[in-house]
Amino acid sequence: MTDEDTTSPRHAVVVGGGLAGVTAALRLADAGLRVTLLENRPRLGGLAFSFRRGELTVDNGQHVYLRCCTAYRWFLDRVDGARLAPLQHRLDVPVLDVAHPGGPRLGRLRRTALPVPLHLAASLATYPHLSLAERAAVGRAAFALKGLDPADPALDGIDFATWLGRHGQSGRTIEALWDLVGVATLNAVAPNASMGLAAMVFKTGLLSEPGAADIGWAHVPLGELHDTLARKALDSAGVRTELRTRVSALARTADGRWNVTAGAERLDADAVVLAVPQRETHALLPEGALDNPDRLLDIGTAPILNIHVIYDRTVLRRPFFAALGTPVQWVFDRTHASGLRDGQYLALSQSAAEDEIDTPVSALRERYLPELERLLPATRGAEVRDFFVTRERTATFAPTPGVGRLRPAARTRAPGLYLAGSWTATGWPATMEGAVRSGFSAAAAALTTLGRPHEHPLKEAA
Repeated sequence: MTDEDTTSPRHAVVVGGGLAGVTAALRLADAGLRVTLLENRPRLGGLAFSFRRGELTVDNGQHVYLRCCTAYRWFLDRVDGARLAPLQHRLDVPVLDVAHPGGPRLGRLRRTALPVPLHLAASLATYPHLSLAERAAVGRAAFALKGLDPADPALDGIDFATWLGRHGQSGRTIEALWDLVGVATLNAVAPNASMGLAAMVFKTGLLSEPGAADIGWAHVPLGELHDTLARKALDSAGVRTELRTRVSALARTADGRWNVTAGAERLDADAVVLAVPQRETHALLPEGALDNPDRLLDIGTAPILNIHVIYDRTVLRRPFFAALGTPVQWVFDRTHASGLRDGQYLALSQSAAEDEIDTPVSALRERYLPELERLLPATRGAEVRDFFVTRERTATFAPTPGVGRLRPAARTRAPGLYLAGSWTATGWPATMEGAVRSGFSAAAAALTTLGRPHEHPLKEAA
């Protein structure tokens, strides 16, 4: 059957209910189109979701954003969730080094209200994990970084570590500063990261505005933001949302429109947005939609491992910290957000986890519980009530050198067909920000083609 008649408004079908797809659907509906959103999973939110484990609501992984993530902040406002994912007043990251010869040493990366780059000067000057000479070298590298254009194709062709080495950064500096931030944002260590993407992250986050790197995170389960509130916003906008619905084919119709096969249903559409991962997109693309569709298959993926530990008592009195001298990368307190009423729930976010993504839970337990005892002495007498692992083997696209030339734009060669997803050409790494920005781009391209007036949503929010 078809769903179209001659009196209906223009119809758009969005395939995929992650942040990119939800954003595109909202933007298209806000412009007056009739929109159908199709998602194969039983929920919205893509890879930023929650699930139940006994009485707890667990996020599949710890997700944060920065004040400079203006698109994701728009998304939070649009679904009425900003109050549930607040930002720090000012950047403040505790960094604990447990391998220091003199014993564990705590440092902090934090900013002042001074203008860029002075906002980080005091923090860098007293950062105990680097020598005086290394701190001075960081300042010189930051000055060089500020002069780069992240969109320069030449930067995409080299790796971040090579650039850092050329600018006097020691191995210790890379470990204790550049990778501390870069691994969490890029999901790759410096030798495996495109310099273009690294420049984008550091220039935008640390060298654009004093508050750009202030950190925000959900104080509720991600599912409340990306599924429950997103679904409410879609419903209010008039979007028809169908879950557990797999799209198996796209085809052009004789009149130049699109026919979307979704289960037993066939939908006619004036515009289609594919907001699914690159391999799924490749399988659905009609012939001729991209000059070289196999390039999508060359965009690799990178895993993230999350370790969840529930103790019978409070062992950490900070909301989060980063770690050095240990396999542990970042530790977050998820007690309140999960609904735990007694004890404390810690989540360890382990990015660039290629070496451990398939390690058995028993081996991870043997490795990480002692590391937590090194980092948090209060855990030594605590009972571990639960220990479990979540694995996202294809959590992000791999930000390897040269990936920029592989990432496609939102507009395809097939009229009325558009692409969205953090892996498309957003200029950002695979973040929630990049996903939302891709939804903006796909919707804007569709609306322009259909002759619908629209403004960029961040301009509207200004």
